[in-house]
Amino acid sequence: MPPTPRPTPVAVTTLAVFVALTLTGTPASADDGGPSEPPGSVSSAAPPEVDGGASGLRLEPGAKLAPAKVLDIKSVVEDLGGEERREDTPQTVTLALQAEVLFPKNSSRLNPEAKSRIAAIAEEIKGQQATTVRVFGFTDNLGSYAHGEKLSKDRADQVQRELAASLGPDVNYEVRGYSEDYPIADNSTEEGRRKNRRVEVTFQKAPTPDVAASAPSSGA
Repeated sequence: MPPTPRPTPVAVTTLAVFVALTLTGTPASADDGGPSEPPGSVSSAAPPEVDGGASGLRLEPGAKLAPAKVLDIKSVVEDLGGEERREDTPQTVTLALQAEVLFPKNSSRLNPEAKSRIAAIAEEIKGQQATTVRVFGFTDNLGSYAHGEKLSKDRADQVQRELAASLGPDVNYEVRGYSEDYPIADNSTEEGRRKNRRVEVTFQKAPTPDVAASAPSSGA
């Protein structure tokens, strides 16, 4: 079985903490399903103090504010050369590979060594029992937007096909090409452009068992 890709943790961003205020009994949603955001682009501040009696706050009669709580924590890890990038939240995993790792320059044909890297991602998807996978392609800002859009989509399609060969027919895919949109690094340098030329694979984590709920009760 191919090993699961684990980038060497030499560059770790600050943990990004997303906070939401909710009304008692009202569910909140944290994941918008979009591409990854640049490292450090979100706040890591602690949950704010909220004045439930503030004049601008409108609640239904009898409703009360629930305590502020953390909905999502994101950690980002890159290997030394930035060839692989991993984002983890409690709900999802996003694995990003630089285009140069997978494809020849300006091409959507997979390199021979790309298949083993994609197979390792497929094994992790199997381990998480994910049934929906997002495969998003991105380019740098060189060349026309239309060319980048086609190239990024073609590359995402190739990675999706390779994943499907390992995962079988029971997985659904969302495949998109974003051209130069959603850069994760500075496009004014070659190092930054190299990081922006990438394919991201995102999938859900398996639910974590509720240890407290599953523990046997102590009878008298």
